[in-house]
Amino acid sequence: MKILLNSRELKKELKNDHNLGFVPTMGSIHKGHEYLILRSKKECNKTLVSIFVNPTQFNNKKDLKNYPGNINKDLLILKKLKVNYVFIPKVKDLYGYKRRKKIKLNKTDIILCAKYRKGHFEGVLDVMDRLTKLIYPNKIFMGEKDYQQYYLVKRFLENKYKVNVIKCKTLRSIDKAALSSRNLLLSQKNLTIVGKIFKELIKLKSSISRKESIKKYLKFKKKDLANKYKIKIEYLELRNIKSLKNSNNFRNSKIFIAYYINKIRLIDNL
Repeated sequence: MKILLNSRELKKELKNDHNLGFVPTMGSIHKGHEYLILRSKKECNKTLVSIFVNPTQFNNKKDLKNYPGNINKDLLILKKLKVNYVFIPKVKDLYGYKRRKKIKLNKTDIILCAKYRKGHFEGVLDVMDRLTKLIYPNKIFMGEKDYQQYYLVKRFLENKYKVNVIKCKTLRSIDKAALSSRNLLLSQKNLTIVGKIFKELIKLKSSISRKESIKKYLKFKKKDLANKYKIKIEYLELRNIKSLKNSNNFRNSKIFIAYYINKIRLIDNL
């Protein structure tokens, strides 16, 4: 495993690599990341994992400051997985130049998390563009838990580069909580509640197809879940997976939720 600490080392090392898989992370490597890495190793000749906590995608400075990280632990995990390259850039490696034109979301894209996290996805698209331009991978592997992120990144990058952005399934803990780096900030009691909320979504999805007014029903369930588990819910919506438009049809749709538990913001979909 080669650890690359700047863009100069990266370019030199990747000069002759073909069929490269890329797994972008912000560290705190967990089983969900491991699944993405194993998928990349299976489909590509070599795999590169980046570790970079991107400051431009945090709309809350406190959230950035508290983001969990343990680089030594991450490197031990990646070494066991026999990753070919680990790229750990500094801010200046990625943001050493200014864009001629700022990245802006379409009005129709300001939904779900984009509605509540101003500038977040612009920051995600910016850093993913900069990383892809440096690494130039054949495939990028992203988790399905952050579905809106995957959707926007795939559309943006595949229109600009010869790259395939691959969606990978969400891995869950024994209690059914979606694996996330932010889970490190939660107690076991909190995680049990997170798992229960997911089970509520399973029940909700099985019953939603029988409702005439899905939007009205979801509005009722949003209040019900908030009261039952003492959480703040930003959104609970049914949207089409191909367009992310509001859906009144169970088919080709997902339930999306974002909520706060113990002041930690979590998202999930089913």
